[in-house]
Amino acid sequence: MSKNKVSSAMFFVLLAGLIWSFGPLIVRNINNAELIPWQYSLIRGSAIFLILNIYLFLNEGIKFTNNYQKIGFAGLIGGTCLGIANITFVFSITTTTAAVTLMMLGAMPFIAALLAYIFLKETISKSTLIAMIIAATGIILISFDSKETGTLFGLINGLISSSAFAGFTVSLRWRKKVPKLTTVSLGGIIAAIISLLVLFFYDSNILISLKNTSLSALHGFLVCSALILYSSNAKYLPAAELTLLSLTEVLGGIFWVWLPLLGINEIPSTNTIIGGIIIIISIVFYGYNARRYRFRY
Repeated sequence: MSKNKVSSAMFFVLLAGLIWSFGPLIVRNINNAELIPWQYSLIRGSAIFLILNIYLFLNEGIKFTNNYQKIGFAGLIGGTCLGIANITFVFSITTTTAAVTLMMLGAMPFIAALLAYIFLKETISKSTLIAMIIAATGIILISFDSKETGTLFGLINGLISSSAFAGFTVSLRWRKKVPKLTTVSLGGIIAAIISLLVLFFYDSNILISLKNTSLSALHGFLVCSALILYSSNAKYLPAAELTLLSLTEVLGGIFWVWLPLLGINEIPSTNTIIGGIIIIISIVFYGYNARRYRFRY
């Protein structure tokens, strides 16, 4: 595999994490987001499904529907994991502090590495392991400054989301001929269907305000765009590295809600700033060493 392809994949995965990082900003602008998690998840999942299928149609024509027949067991597992990750992320970010949710997302490289080792026999280089440990140190430091009381429910959902997304990442590496973007589309519709069934079961109102609907759909668009970049480049990087590079979501998530221009102005503490610098160091350390590493996948 050429170094150019690996370098390009690293860039696009970093960019995917940066795009995902706008999620906390969107949540902070939704009115009473904690009261409409299922509606939020329904709209977001539907947006992912619709936008991705439009993208596939524009690129492949009507024959893109044939990909659903090729999705196989690996695709079903990956789509289910992604659907679960989508729903539990919404519940985590709307019921506990951003720091707790981000700390749980920071566990992704470790979980992905373990799953990839068990199911794919992917080994982890010493430099990657060091980078993961450095990143974890930064994320834990950030979590210490959570001033609000995070609920156990939110923490558990954050961990489930992190684990499920790690499972989705490993599924992308499992059967490389499985249509990656069709798996992403499946994840979106699974999240939407589960949310719709829950709303019907509890006889809840599906409709929410125009502002909340628009922001939920916008979040779906951003998530979908990043997943296209992430999934398309999964074949070039091992699972642990994929999730490590996507930790730009943590850095961006903190920055966007702080930036006064965007209206939230949540000023990061000293620990948060130091933790962010540590995460940047881990990514730069990994990137430097990855240039000398030959992937055998």
